[in-house]
Amino acid sequence: MSHTQNLKELLRPLGVYDLEKPWNGGELSALGSGLDRVMERLDEIQREMNLATAGDWGIERMAALFPWRPIVRDKKRLAACLAALSRIGGDSFTLQAINDTISGCGVNAKVSETGTPGELGVIFPDVPGIPDHFEAIRSIIEGILPAHGKILYLFWYMTWAEVEAKFSSWKELEREELSWNWLEKNVT
Repeated sequence: MSHTQNLKELLRPLGVYDLEKPWNGGELSALGSGLDRVMERLDEIQREMNLATAGDWGIERMAALFPWRPIVRDKKRLAACLAALSRIGGDSFTLQAINDTISGCGVNAKVSETGTPGELGVIFPDVPGIPDHFEAIRSIIEGILPAHGKILYLFWYMTWAEVEAKFSSWKELEREELSWNWLEKNVT
C-alpha cells in the first residue's frame, strides 16, 4: 500500500475531509508520493549498509573504511572478506585472529609459529612458487602481523617425483612446449 493510500485511510474515519477532491486528495497524493520516494531511498540505504544484502555502492564504501582493500574482484567474495575483517578486534593477536584477518583481506596465506621465539612463518598453501602480485600481498601481510616479529616467507615448489608422475618422458614435455615457469606453477 502506498503512503498516499495510508494517509487517506488514516483521515477517512474523521469524515471531515473529502479525500477524492483535488484540494484534499491532491495534497495527500503529493505528500504520499514524497514519502514513497523517501522510503525507496531508505530501503536502498538499509540494503547497502548490510554486508549480507549489499550489492552495489555499499560494498565499495565499506571497503574504503579498511586500510587494505581485499584482493578480490567479485562483489560477493568482497562482501565475505569485509565481513571477516569486521569481526577482528583491535587486540586480536592470536594465530587464529591473524589468519582470519589475512583471509579477510582475500590473501591465500597461512601464518604459523616456527618454533623460534618472535618468528612467524607464512605459507601459501594452494599456490606453488611465489604468488602473483607478491609485493602487494607482502605489504598486506606485514601490515597485519605484529611489527616486532620476524617473518619468514615459505614457498613450495614441485618435486621431480611430481614431474615424473605427470609426464612419462622429456619428449612429452618438449612436445607440449611447456616452460619451467608453467611447470613450477601447475604440476601438483
